[in-house]
Amino acid sequence: MARNVLSGAVRLALLLLAVSFVTFTLVAVSPVDPVQVNVGQVAYLTMGSARRAALHELWGTDEPLLARYGSWLAGALRGDLGTSLRFNAPVAQVLGERLAASALLLVASWMLSGALGFTLGAVAAVRRASIADRAVCALCYVLSATPAFWLALLALMVFSVELGWFPIGFAAPVGVGPEDVSWALRLHHLALPALILSLTGIAPVALHTRDKAIEVLESPYARFARARGESERRIVLCHGLRNVAAPALMLQFASVGEVVGASVLVEQVFSYPGLGQAAVAAGLGGDAPLLVGIALLTTALVFAGNALADILHGAVDPRAKGADVRAAR
Repeated sequence: MARNVLSGAVRLALLLLAVSFVTFTLVAVSPVDPVQVNVGQVAYLTMGSARRAALHELWGTDEPLLARYGSWLAGALRGDLGTSLRFNAPVAQVLGERLAASALLLVASWMLSGALGFTLGAVAAVRRASIADRAVCALCYVLSATPAFWLALLALMVFSVELGWFPIGFAAPVGVGPEDVSWALRLHHLALPALILSLTGIAPVALHTRDKAIEVLESPYARFARARGESERRIVLCHGLRNVAAPALMLQFASVGEVVGASVLVEQVFSYPGLGQAAVAAGLGGDAPLLVGIALLTTALVFAGNALADILHGAVDPRAKGADVRAAR
């Protein structure tokens, strides 16, 4: 266990180091001028060359890539992720505020996608070769082929603009302070983005659950249970769902990266003030410190999801745990 924990920590550290360097490199080679974008086109054209040079020196945009990265890395090792150019605040503060807004959205959509996917997969398996089974499979194929941003735009036009059931966007009503926003209003603004974001993760869980449940329901011990006179309902609940719940849960933990990636587009469409919208703003503004901070945070979330999936896999299937031990030796 100690060896596995140490190995995971080393892999995570190397991964974070590689992600931070690649992100810095991409920002450095992009044609975006951080000074011009963040001060505004008109102000940039009217200011003198000395003022422009002073801003470049203040923000460190005129330094070579390796020098900028080395300076940032030295500060990051001390716990200082730098200052955001777009928000004029420490990166750690911006990440904390945006994560607080995105956490509820990500957790709600992640849990909703798992619950809906498992339910649809179980229904399709029990009603296999029926209209319900074909409908669930067709829905999963359509959702797998549909971009998240297109679903978000369609839902926004139908449910917010035409029907008026949900707000057009944002995490709270415009002009209302955070202290005056009730949980009912927060959930009302959260409902539609969470539902659309959850649709991106339904198909893998549903199709996997369907295949595994059909395999279990057609297994010898399920046929033996039928021969003993057990009802189909008891066979499904006691033999089918219990045996497919753990694999579906492992797949759900491994899909954290898909939810985090899709949240960038969904938050942008709904103007939801979370990590996704901050990532878009940082990318368009050439805000390297904030973009690197968001990349590191999302990388850690995805790594944690995959690690939990591996741990759960080893707990459920001792053969996989034994294989990991033999590979480590």
